[in-house]
Amino acid sequence: MSAPALLRGVDLAAFAAGLVARMRAGGVAVSASGPAGLVAAMGAMVPTSRTQLYWAARLTLVNRADDLPAFDAVFDAVFADAVLPVDPVSLRAQRGAAAAPIPASGRTADSGPQAGGLPWTTRPPSLRAADAAQDGTAIPDLLPSRIVARGDEPFEKFDEADLRQIGSWLEQTTSLWPMRRSMRAEADRHGKRVDLRATIRASRTTGWEPLVVTKTRPRRRPRRLVLVCDVSRSMQPYVAVYLHLMRAAALRQKGFRPEVFAFSTTLTRLTAVLAHRSPETALARANAKVTDRYGGTHLGRSLAALLTAPNGAVLRGAVVIVASDGWDSDPPEVVDHALTRIRRRAAQLIWLNPRAAAPGFEPLAGSMAAALPHCDAFLPADSLAGIRELFATLARL
Repeated sequence: MSAPALLRGVDLAAFAAGLVARMRAGGVAVSASGPAGLVAAMGAMVPTSRTQLYWAARLTLVNRADDLPAFDAVFDAVFADAVLPVDPVSLRAQRGAAAAPIPASGRTADSGPQAGGLPWTTRPPSLRAADAAQDGTAIPDLLPSRIVARGDEPFEKFDEADLRQIGSWLEQTTSLWPMRRSMRAEADRHGKRVDLRATIRASRTTGWEPLVVTKTRPRRRPRRLVLVCDVSRSMQPYVAVYLHLMRAAALRQKGFRPEVFAFSTTLTRLTAVLAHRSPETALARANAKVTDRYGGTHLGRSLAALLTAPNGAVLRGAVVIVASDGWDSDPPEVVDHALTRIRRRAAQLIWLNPRAAAPGFEPLAGSMAAALPHCDAFLPADSLAGIRELFATLARL
């Protein structure tokens, strides 16, 4: 006879959300996919002992070896003195004396983050509140575990090894690039237009009676991305990540290869060098080609150079992404005039300003203030959470 299930009748989603809230409050950096992974593991193995439950939680919730002591402490505090043999049937007699719900931080009014009690007896007010981590774990699941809890830290605090891992993660990230309608059509049974030629061709097998009607819809193709990165001295802490982002875009997008440019005092095209398969070689060639990096800034003059041959044609119908803090040696009127012409050709203009994440930020720089009215989206993108916000913005276009 098989052993009875340990969590029979338990709402596994609420159990996982409550346990994850306790783990995060105890210092365990649980990723955003941790609750779902725990639910899937408990549904697949159906734990019948505390040991099986321990390993199911440990393998799905712990991403770093440094978190093992905190995980063991929280798990023991929750389950070591559980006299209810993790069976919710015995909770019926305690409904009147149920514990008050814990806030999203996992703390109660009279206890610490590792207080005893089973997780589902202190169900959080909402799963959204339970899943919202305060340590920046709400980032894509493919992120390396070494930096999974540093989603909100600015890129200037990362070392070269972390930036290299972020570059590899950006290559593997499946982003929904902005799409556009093509003049051509493709077969679709739910389409609104009838393909007369294909319908007549198919009727040859049915005595020229059109029994099968072929319908079409407009074909959708990816829009071209034009990425322009400021590599002046004020942007030095963020240049490496933005170059990794541009290289990932150049390798991932199909249909149209994005155009990548860098500027400090002059505009330099980097599309060919960043398309190299080796990230180290691509960045080394990019740094060697941009001879004026980490110098002064001519923002307006460089944006105006995008409109001249042979670069002007790539702007038509494209999504232009400009990464710059807005500091410029040129008058604001130069930026305003250049962006006015760019917006006539481009479909969307997205501006990435890592300085915008600072508390109380205001666009006091004259060129930045002149550029804001032309932007469809203004994002800080100074951290991994900001990069994910950029991907979400591109998917909505």
